[in-house]
Amino acid sequence: MGFGLKSLLEHSVQLITIAPKLVPEVLQQPTIRNPIAVSLGAIAGALSRYYLSLWFAQRFGTSFPYGTFFINISGCLAMGFFFTLALERVAIISPELRLLVAVGFLGAYTTFSTYALDTVTLVDNRNFIVAGFYLAGSAILGIISIQLGVILARLWH
Repeated sequence: MGFGLKSLLEHSVQLITIAPKLVPEVLQQPTIRNPIAVSLGAIAGALSRYYLSLWFAQRFGTSFPYGTFFINISGCLAMGFFFTLALERVAIISPELRLLVAVGFLGAYTTFSTYALDTVTLVDNRNFIVAGFYLAGSAILGIISIQLGVILARLWH
């Protein structure tokens, strides 16, 4: 056993004995907890989107984007339910859980739910003109941006 390997093993053993004491302390910091919550939710949301899309394509074919359609609608339902539950019904839902579900899971599952929630929030705040611009502008500019991206990619040499 060379000096390098022995030293590595000693440091590894030291880390193994210290790490369990440090982990709870580190996890108490919101700057660590919040990104972990978002990341864990995003993994679950992205995988849910992926597997549901595959399932819908296998079950119903690809002539219509059934998976995306279902994901957008169910994501909006989940966002409306969770947002209302978290703000109006259950005061004990932690900020980390809110981030995990709303930003992480639903953000990766569908951004359409956030788009819909933002529109509803603007309407609820009686910002009708802004809501209309946001609603139509996002859809129209999104489609234009897709087409622009296609054109730019085709021009790329």
